[in-house]
Amino acid sequence: MKIYTKTGDRGETALFGGMRVPKQDLRVDAYGTIDELNAFLGLARALGASPTTDALLNKVQNQLFHLGADLATPPASKAKWITRISKEDVVWLEDSIDQLEGELEPLKNFILPGGSGAAAQLQVARAVCRRAERLVAGLAAREDIGAQVLAYVNRLSDWLFTLARYENKQAGESESKWVLRQ
Repeated sequence: MKIYTKTGDRGETALFGGMRVPKQDLRVDAYGTIDELNAFLGLARALGASPTTDALLNKVQNQLFHLGADLATPPASKAKWITRISKEDVVWLEDSIDQLEGELEPLKNFILPGGSGAAAQLQVARAVCRRAERLVAGLAAREDIGAQVLAYVNRLSDWLFTLARYENKQAGESESKWVLRQ
């Protein structure tokens, strides 16, 4: 199978289920940003994330493929084979946040992104996730999306923030606090 199809040469792409839309469609922008987020998570892993962080990121990268497929498939589509993001996926993120926070000092200040290479990259991913969340929210205001998509993306940005803090702890990096001007 060839990697190129030439079907997008006129500025359109196909959603799962067969419907064609312009490449600048909000749905395409949303799942494209999820793809970008997934690539940034791969970069965090390549930068030497700790074994625990690496395993967690592997799980979330797989979930992000499901999320992208969910976003690329309008709920009314006939593509019933799509694995949609579930309430269990959202709960897993919440449970993971709780476990990670159990190993961290309570957060009392805003902190600056940075620290180890992997942790800093996780903060970049968090910012990309927030952009994806804004796109998904805009899409949800206009069209039907999977029932758990918005909750998952919202929780994911919190998870990435917490994971970056955890990764800094694993790397022995201290957190830089935001200092108000005086």
